[in-house]
Amino acid sequence: MSKYYCLIAGLPNIALDDSKLPFTITEFRDELDGILTSEDKKMIDLFFLKFDNKNLIEQARFPDRDPDPRGSITYDEFMGLFTALKEEENPPKNEHIPPYFEKFFKAYLAAEGKESALRIPWEDQLASLYYAYAMTNKNKFVADWFELNLNINNLLAAITARKYGLEKADYIVGENDIAQALRTSNARDFGLGDSVEYLPALQRIAEESDLYVREKKIDQLKWEWLEENTFFKTFDIESVFAYMLKVEMIERWVTLDKATGEKTFRELVGAMKKGSDSALEEFKRNNKK
Repeated sequence: MSKYYCLIAGLPNIALDDSKLPFTITEFRDELDGILTSEDKKMIDLFFLKFDNKNLIEQARFPDRDPDPRGSITYDEFMGLFTALKEEENPPKNEHIPPYFEKFFKAYLAAEGKESALRIPWEDQLASLYYAYAMTNKNKFVADWFELNLNINNLLAAITARKYGLEKADYIVGENDIAQALRTSNARDFGLGDSVEYLPALQRIAEESDLYVREKKIDQLKWEWLEENTFFKTFDIESVFAYMLKVEMIERWVTLDKATGEKTFRELVGAMKKGSDSALEEFKRNNKK
């Protein structure tokens, strides 16, 4: 396993409450080019796939909008894969496109004409495939990080759905043991009290009335997990990956104010109450024969 002594030693110290960024995650990724091994760079690329997920959904809704530059898959590449699958042709070979995109488009094509019966929004279906793909990474730290995020998102979604009297199964993604328990259990701790050590902390966080503070506490929980799980990996790729994740957290807070956080949460709850329309309806309208 490669060691990155000079890289790690040269990184500035950062804290979640920092009000300024040493650099953006995009600048950090650029800095890593030429330093990381090809295998280690794949882990960084795996993280950035989440922006390609975002671009797929956003470009389906707003095809004239500029994509998030942090993604690397172009709209033409999205459409090349989608069109090939729609016309039952062999998809073009493209190493930039992960295999779960093909699964996603096949599921979408199979559901055409059945959107009224759609329970899980397309965004969540794509997220589920992304997490499943990332959790197979051979690096245990990276796989565990993605599972941690899946579990946190699902636990908070289940707690919120229960609070508002919604069907929690409609907001749970993924197929791991925790996701299955959240869908089926009516216990206060969803039957997970002995298996999820951070569940009590999440339950307390979910009760926080100040939504800005609540989001900050979630990131603090993740930050502490990163610190704990890289303690003995100071100069390994795990610490590089963790540093990038921390930079992203700071970047988000530097650009997010309290009013924005409150508005985002109100929109989220409103969407959960009303249900979600298909995000990719635009693809179908634009690609009818």
